Amino acid sequence: MAIPLCLAWFRGLAVRTVSTLPLRKHGSLLPARRWYITTATRNNLHFKLDEMTAHSSLDLFKKDTGVIYRILGLHASRVQHNQERFREWAVVFGDEEITSGRHYWEVTVKKSQEFRLGVAEALMSRDDCVGSNSSSWVFGYVQRKWFAMTTNKMVPVPLVGKAERVGILLDYEAGVLGLVDIQKPQVIHTIKAKFRGPLCPAFALWDGELLTHSGLEEPQGLK
Repeated sequence: MAIPLCLAWFRGLAVRTVSTLPLRKHGSLLPARRWYITTATRNNLHFKLDEMTAHSSLDLFKKDTGVIYRILGLHASRVQHNQERFREWAVVFGDEEITSGRHYWEVTVKKSQEFRLGVAEALMSRDDCVGSNSSSWVFGYVQRKWFAMTTNKMVPVPLVGKAERVGILLDYEAGVLGLVDIQKPQVIHTIKAKFRGPLCPAFALWDGELLTHSGLEEPQGLK
């Protein structure tokens, strides 16, 4: 069974650990990621999920635009050793780094009761979970409720029930991350932040699957 995130934080319980090369200590930099060209045109960010960052319990599918949670995961011997991979939490990053602009993407959620969607600093520690530190900003769904999460704080989001598909709106210069109800469409809740460096789309998943939809135009009327 998947471990509820809210309990995992307090009990220090994480999903299965994969042996990797030593990661950076807090405050120091990871070795340079492989070279990215930032597609930071307004409202037209294209990305796939980065297998190099994916925890061993996560499998990518549909040309690396979707991710599914496997409770047993892969044996450590079958996972490539690298310093970019999350080794304790079921997290995966998008493969594009964002340094400016206003961007919009959507996520379809299937058969999942615990997940997180948002952004994180590209050099965030691979020992942490997104939403648990000051380097990540996400919207999480757990125990049938939505929350805005950063620095391990949970702020309730007034969204009734679980939407199968939601939007994420990022305005880098304004320091805003928004959760979008695509049916209306409107921004349901925003997280205010001061972004300090390159960001990546970020996802965490403890059951079911997620499918990402990038390269989309921002719906008209969003603020």
